[in-house]
Amino acid sequence: MAKQIGEDEGFKTWVILARTRDALLRNRAKELHEYDITTRQSTVLVVLEQLGDKVTPAEISRWVFREPHTISDFLKRMERDGLIRRVKDLERKNMIRVEITEKGREAAHNAMKMEAIHRIMPVLTEAEHRQLRASLEKLWNKALEELRIDPRPIFPSFPLPTGEVR
Repeated sequence: MAKQIGEDEGFKTWVILARTRDALLRNRAKELHEYDITTRQSTVLVVLEQLGDKVTPAEISRWVFREPHTISDFLKRMERDGLIRRVKDLERKNMIRVEITEKGREAAHNAMKMEAIHRIMPVLTEAEHRQLRASLEKLWNKALEELRIDPRPIFPSFPLPTGEVR
């Protein structure tokens, strides 16, 4: 017999995770609106800051977990907004590299202030943060396994997830 929605623990967890993510992103978007950038733009800019100049669109798509064609269109808009430059690789003529502009660097700096994050996240203790990260890393690894994607770090400056509490 199939479980009712209210009885399915996995579904309830998925709903609270999705709703919490949406609420956190809305807070983040409100904060970034001050700097005239979106959450997606801030994510790309922070990734560029972490990886350094001359990153390929394919590398960006892997780190922001989006399809390459989606990132390609998005990068065109970011270039039009003056946040990045797409330049041809001098050694590999068919390759494009992405560079952050001064305007983009300033926007990334503002994005890294993370004021909304610093107001919200302290509701958890250090132990709760470690436990939550461990649980989310397990979910990340399982989701990648289901997609047949090799395990990878969640963010450039993060270690490879292990699923264990540290």
